[in-house]
Amino acid sequence: MFTAHLSLTDFRSYPTAELALEPGVTAFVGPNGQGKTNLVEAIGYVASHASHRVATDAPLVRHGAPRAVIRAVIERDQRRALVELEINPGKANRARVNRAPVSRARDALGVLRTVLFAPEDLALSKGDPSERRKFMDDLLVARHPRFAGVRADYDRALKQRNALLRTASQTRRRSPRRQMDDAAFASAGAGDVLSTLEVWDAHLVRHGAELLAARLDLVENLRPLVAKAYAELAPGSVPAQIDYRWFSTDDADLGTDRAELAVRLGQALAEARAQEIERGVTLVGPHRDDLLLRLGELPARGYASHGESWSFALALRLAAYDLLRAEGGDPVLILDDVFAELDAQRRRRLAEIVAPAEQVLITAAVAEDVPRELSGARFDVTEGSVTRVG
Repeated sequence: MFTAHLSLTDFRSYPTAELALEPGVTAFVGPNGQGKTNLVEAIGYVASHASHRVATDAPLVRHGAPRAVIRAVIERDQRRALVELEINPGKANRARVNRAPVSRARDALGVLRTVLFAPEDLALSKGDPSERRKFMDDLLVARHPRFAGVRADYDRALKQRNALLRTASQTRRRSPRRQMDDAAFASAGAGDVLSTLEVWDAHLVRHGAELLAARLDLVENLRPLVAKAYAELAPGSVPAQIDYRWFSTDDADLGTDRAELAVRLGQALAEARAQEIERGVTLVGPHRDDLLLRLGELPARGYASHGESWSFALALRLAAYDLLRAEGGDPVLILDDVFAELDAQRRRRLAEIVAPAEQVLITAAVAEDVPRELSGARFDVTEGSVTRVG
């Protein structure tokens, strides 16, 4: 799989851009702020419908333009597919595949698969649990695009449930009797809230159990790949390990049977009901979980050195790449200004590992940042102008 052509209209700093690409290594070289990351960000967006740099779509549209358009020609097994995405901040995005509209933009997911390395990846090992949850869920969608819908359904149920819990919390605070059972609480005027809450409990349990089962299966598949990748990046170091931490219960022995997980999740919700109403927020579910990273017996977060943290973050991405490749062809590898962050040994090891990939896209401030092991095509990017020079 590789991206054969990229066309941009009003995306980030580019009024227009047209790039013919090819398999192998391609480097985009230029000073910071000239637009090279915008190019690989657009390719990553085609694969995931999200940016690795910002949480919302608005910054992706060039200032003063109403929308942005990305067109990418993807070649896989000698067949080509054209994906067109129209980014409309504040409105629904639109998509076409081979010039045919799809009913929802997310129906275009899966045509292109990418694995993207960026300086922001350090947050995978040093940042909050939300970074690692996003890593897992994005990889789930890359493997099976239908999980974009599962995740959206779960987020919708969570949002509705939190709104009801806030209402219930406010009702209880206004009551002269703060400590009430459900019957007393209902008679105080919150009966409709409680009955509606039970409906959203059922939605949260159904979608949450499906998401939880998929994450547990994913972690089981990633575990040996992460250990292998870390050992390659940091030979001779203590072993890297990953485990799924379900903060919703203290039970670490979780299977992947959805029905059993749904029962456990429902029980955990029931046990947390009083505390949730008191605090006005959902305290149980996959949105509270984490991917635990360990080096030897110690958690990576808080104990790993800067170099070890980088190696763990890179190992997670390399494991994702190996998993996707084993399940259906090489994804496109994107290395966005990564080599400047690494010492000489890690730079060389990473270059040797990724060099055999079918397509590798690199951004670098200077040509010397690109390892010799990754020689190939080169584009100079200066003031929004993209010129092939090699």
